[in-house]
Amino acid sequence: MRSDSLSDRLGAEVWLKLENLQPSGSFKLRGLGLASERAVANGARRLVIASGGNAGLAVAWAARALRVPVTVVVPLTTGGQRRDLLRSLGAEVEVEGAAWDEAHVRAAVVAQEQHGALLHPFDDPVVWEGHAALVAECAADMAEPPGSVVVAVGGGGLLCGVLQGMHAAGWTEVPVVAAETEGAASYAAALAAGEPVTLPAITSIATTLGAKRVCDRAVRWAKEHPIRSALCTDAEAVAACRRFADDHRFLVEPACGAALAVLPGIRTPGPILVVVCGGAGVTLAELEAWTHLPGTPRAAVP
Repeated sequence: MRSDSLSDRLGAEVWLKLENLQPSGSFKLRGLGLASERAVANGARRLVIASGGNAGLAVAWAARALRVPVTVVVPLTTGGQRRDLLRSLGAEVEVEGAAWDEAHVRAAVVAQEQHGALLHPFDDPVVWEGHAALVAECAADMAEPPGSVVVAVGGGGLLCGVLQGMHAAGWTEVPVVAAETEGAASYAAALAAGEPVTLPAITSIATTLGAKRVCDRAVRWAKEHPIRSALCTDAEAVAACRRFADDHRFLVEPACGAALAVLPGIRTPGPILVVVCGGAGVTLAELEAWTHLPGTPRAAVP
């Protein structure tokens, strides 16, 4: 969808891939729906995943459609509203650890105990394959390739899927802007180091970006494709979410707001394609409470 408001404000064509309209609320249903379907086809009778919220919601939605039980292990940072959403879809919910990484260790144990299929929310070629489909849809609808593609990065699964889809579409030279919030910038740290590194902690409110270490494939992609890192503050991400709600009447998470927040700094000769990754773990009350976070707006990408 072309965004008239963003295009007018930025002086550039801005197109939105509205993954917030997926049934589970985010892009996660693409890759994890495919992974769930294949796991069940291969004999799985239970699905297990660790998630900050959106991956769990995607697997819970898929498990309900596939008529198999599901266990979702969430970290302590996953709030009650998201836990209730998971339970409303029929998921069994466990809480473990301060961040996704600790929850994943517990999920591996649960999968073994319950003889379930352990799904990984971002480090899985099947998940990347599912996410890649969103680029094929964009390529079919857009009259020309974009000048840049903007993607929020957590563990790197969406980034890997988007890049896979871009290469399949022939967009091999189109730069990608990898957006993160400060305090959850494991991809920026990996690019600076030239290899995946583990953050000591996640301090951003964008908890669904909260993987302390990105997958190896996301880092290798930087050697094969033009990728620029872009950071924003939590306050900037929240402000972008609020403006997006005013402009487009959609409520998205700060994790998604990161991709919207870095747009003013992007200079590109062609249209900008933004993956609006969505996110079900946000309420109007939370956005209001986050309004007073510190952070000075700035252009994130030179």
